[in-house]
Amino acid sequence: MNKNDTMRIEMLSTGDEVLYGQIVDTNSAWLSDFLFQQGFPITSRVTAGDNLNQLVDMLRERSKQNDVLIVNGGLGPTSDDLSALAAAMANNEELVEHAEWIAEMERYFAQRGRPMSPTNRKQAMLPKSATIINNPVGTACGFLVKLNGCSLFFTPGVPSEFKVMVKDEILPRLKQMFPNIVTPVCYRLTTLGRSESEIAAELESQLKLPENVDLGYRSAMPIIELKLTGPGTKQAEMEKVWQQLKGYVRDNTIYEGTVGLPKLVTELLTEKGLSLTVSEQYTAGLMAYQLYDAEAPLTGSEVTRNQQTSLVEYAKALRQKNHTDIALVLGDYKQEQKTFEVVLDTQQKTYHYQLKYISRIYSRTMLQDIFSTVALDMLRRHLSGLSLMTPNIWMEAIEL
Repeated sequence: MNKNDTMRIEMLSTGDEVLYGQIVDTNSAWLSDFLFQQGFPITSRVTAGDNLNQLVDMLRERSKQNDVLIVNGGLGPTSDDLSALAAAMANNEELVEHAEWIAEMERYFAQRGRPMSPTNRKQAMLPKSATIINNPVGTACGFLVKLNGCSLFFTPGVPSEFKVMVKDEILPRLKQMFPNIVTPVCYRLTTLGRSESEIAAELESQLKLPENVDLGYRSAMPIIELKLTGPGTKQAEMEKVWQQLKGYVRDNTIYEGTVGLPKLVTELLTEKGLSLTVSEQYTAGLMAYQLYDAEAPLTGSEVTRNQQTSLVEYAKALRQKNHTDIALVLGDYKQEQKTFEVVLDTQQKTYHYQLKYISRIYSRTMLQDIFSTVALDMLRRHLSGLSLMTPNIWMEAIEL
C-alpha cells in the first residue's frame, strides 16, 4: 500500500491562550499548508490547554492513533510550560538536564552580552530518552521522543522559531521516515463575482476528475478560491482538467496561484512602468494599505470624508497634483440608494462607474472588503487590457 494511504500526522497545539481563542493559532494553519506542499498532509489537528493531566492523557491517546505527532508550545521557562514534563510522564520516564542544551543557551546569551537567567535551565530539563532538536533562533530547544510507536516532535510556540525548526529539522526527518512519499500537485485560482454554489454546480456537472484528484472551494467573501489537488503521478491528466476549468470561470478569474490581487496589481504597474495614487472614503484606507504592503509604486494615498467637486474632477486634480499616471478614487457608500462610485483616471481616459449593491447587507467591514476588491480588480483589468467590469452577483455596474 502507498505510504500516503497509511501515514498519519497530527498537530497538537497547547496553551490556554490558544484553547480559549485569546490568540489566533497561526502555527497550525502554516504547518498544514507547508507540510501539504511537501507531500506530508496533516490528517488532524487538536488543541489542549495548560493542564498537566489532560496533556499527559492526550499524548498517550493521540500517540496510539498517529505515526507522527507534532506538539506545539509549552517549552518556555515558566511554570505553565508543561510539555516536557507531560512528555516524560506520558512515557513513564524522568526529566533530566541535558548538558548540551545548557551549553547552547549559555552561548546564545553570551553572544547577546547577557547572562543566562537561572529560570532558563528549565528549558534543558527534558525526558531522559529525548533527542534534542536544534533551535538556532531561540532558547527553547525542540525534542523528539517515541511513544506507542509514534514519533512525537515537541516544538516552541514562537512562530519564527517554530517555522525554522520545522523546515530545517523536522522535515528532513520526515523524509527519512517516509521515503516513498509522492508530492501532491495543487492548482489554484481565485474568482470574483460568482457564488461558490453557482460555480460548483457548473464545474461538477461538466468536469470529469481523474481518480484520487479532488476539486475544492474556499469562500472568503468576496472571493472564491478553486483548488484542484492530486498526486504528482496524475499531473498530466490534471493539467487537461485545469485548462477546462479555467475556461468555465475565465470571466471571473482574478489571478492564478497564490499571488494575491494587490501583489498582481503591483506587478502589472511595475511591468508597465506606471505610478498610482489612490483616494478613499468608505473603504477608509484599506486599499492603500494592501497596495503599500505589496510595495506598489504609489505616489500618494489619502482618506477623505467629502469632496467639494465631482468624483471625476477630484480624480483628475489628484492625478495631476501627484504627477502620477493613474488615479483610483473610491467614493462613499450611499446607504439609502445602496450605491458606491469609483473613478479610474488615466492620461488617456477617465472611467467612472456607479456600483449598486444588490446582495444582502453585510457588516461595514465586509462591504469595505467587497468595494476595495472590486476597485482593485477594475484596475487590474485595465492594466491587462480587459473590460473594466465583469458580471458580479453583488453589484450592478453603471458606467457614467
